[in-house]
Amino acid sequence: MAEEKQFAIQKIYVKDVSFETPNSPDIFREKWEPGVEFNLSSSATPLAEENLFEVVLTVTVTVKLGDKTAYLVEVAQAGIFAIQGFAQEEMGPLLGIYCPNVLFPYAREVVSDLSLKGGFMPMVLPPVNFEAIYAQKMQQEAQQQAASKPN
Repeated sequence: MAEEKQFAIQKIYVKDVSFETPNSPDIFREKWEPGVEFNLSSSATPLAEENLFEVVLTVTVTVKLGDKTAYLVEVAQAGIFAIQGFAQEEMGPLLGIYCPNVLFPYAREVVSDLSLKGGFMPMVLPPVNFEAIYAQKMQQEAQQQAASKPN
């Protein structure tokens, strides 16, 4: 008989956070027409306890006015997930798509709060398609493996 599938969130927490305004207070007097760079990545690590995984979603937002950085915020939003009974081929999408989807709203809130507390308008991050990001990552890994195989 197959093991019953179980998924549970054990803990959600901020693992690391950074907020910088390297050009303040002068940046507040600039005309506000920002350029925004938005990067994210995720990683999953099995923990010592069986069936527990830490997933970390790292979000970096850099807001610039011309060549001057108005602010930079980086959040490593983490969670501990209990996952049991899933086939090996299901684990990648679970850890690479589903868990980051769970963590993203928390990271989004931290980014918004920090930008506001830094004296700026709240930065509301757009929705993210983690399924597309995961598919792109898998495609890149497959291409790297194919390229590294001897002919």
